[in-house]
Amino acid sequence: MSVWLPKTKLLMKKLLLFFFLLSCYQVEKVQAQLFGGQLKTTISPYPPGTVHCNPQNRTALVEVTNPTTGKTWMDRNLGAERVAASSTDALAFGDLYQWGRAADGHHCRNSGTRSTISSSDQPGHDDFILVPSSSATDDWKNPQNNNLWQGLTGENNPCPAGFRVPTEAEFTSERQSWTGGNNSAGAFNSVLKLPLSGFRERDTGIVSLVDDLGRAYGMLWTSTIASGENEARFFAYWSGNVFVNSYPRSRGYSVRCIKN
Repeated sequence: MSVWLPKTKLLMKKLLLFFFLLSCYQVEKVQAQLFGGQLKTTISPYPPGTVHCNPQNRTALVEVTNPTTGKTWMDRNLGAERVAASSTDALAFGDLYQWGRAADGHHCRNSGTRSTISSSDQPGHDDFILVPSSSATDDWKNPQNNNLWQGLTGENNPCPAGFRVPTEAEFTSERQSWTGGNNSAGAFNSVLKLPLSGFRERDTGIVSLVDDLGRAYGMLWTSTIASGENEARFFAYWSGNVFVNSYPRSRGYSVRCIKN
């Protein structure tokens, strides 16, 4: 009796651990499949060192394909807990990235701020870098690096394995496939279910959902560099229109990843 008792206890501990891990897997699987889509992995596909702003609800990698363009995307913004249930679904807003930065923590909507411009592609901290409007480049980094976020292997690519930040042309193709309107309603009714996720000001670090005129916006970075400028191109939409424009790389916008 005394010989087998320790072995029985050890076996019971192993069984309890097995069932605990199994239950964790099932919970993660169910969470990833909320609102449809295809579960791709339960092992983190994100780049090493990625900071998840809400570790308990990490952004699931679920694919969605536009039948018109043939392109496959993530079905939610980076940092979002789920696919948007409406244009104003806060759980679908996700994070706000400065163009070209890695997922180092600065993208969290409540991250701290600092005014020291980085000389490195990896600042080495998790603060949102404030850049005054008087800056010559309006960039969080000096000197600028146009190779950031370029393609699947681009430096600081914040997307999961096999995905990258889309180009301006890819966002334009998506917009041309919309049938629900050339505005924020069309954005939400599209395959991508794009929400009005707001932005973060480059000089104050304040997160806003509306502009100075009270218009709610959704803004997403592209990987495209603005020709002849220090800025990068972004894709934006509100109730009255959809457009692509250039803006300083130090502003905080959402990121929606596309499959390579």
